[in-house]
Amino acid sequence: MGDRAKEAVSRFMQGYNCAQAVSSVFAGDAGVPEEVVLCAATGFGAGAGRTGGTCGAVSGGVLAIGLLVGSTGADEKEAREWTYGLTREFITRFTLKRGTVSCSELLGCDLSTGEGLDRARKQNLTRTLCPLYVRDAVDILEEILASVTSGQPQAR
Repeated sequence: MGDRAKEAVSRFMQGYNCAQAVSSVFAGDAGVPEEVVLCAATGFGAGAGRTGGTCGAVSGGVLAIGLLVGSTGADEKEAREWTYGLTREFITRFTLKRGTVSCSELLGCDLSTGEGLDRARKQNLTRTLCPLYVRDAVDILEEILASVTSGQPQAR
């Protein structure tokens, strides 16, 4: 586990949600105030608003990709396509490692129901499993970003 992944796990264990923990460790590289990233990522935690959808660590990684290389103009098609490609690669690698990007499937319970939320809390799933997903998301994203060639649009 790299230093950035350790920092993300530490932030998660301090109380930030999975999406906040992952995306915020890339804020400085993107030149975006950390507070802005933390606010933007808040709703993505627990599979987006505790719906059990896409894992918040994955969503935080996608947000980080957008912050680092995303387009700002409607006509920036090359940057948009490159961002989509990096996003697909990130999601593919996470899925290969963990079998899914679904929060409910990763935790083995549906956080959108009272029963599922109770189960997650009683089994301490967010403290035992989620840190692994936060770590994986950051490590995978760092690998992808390190392999980016100089011929591609540059991170902002």
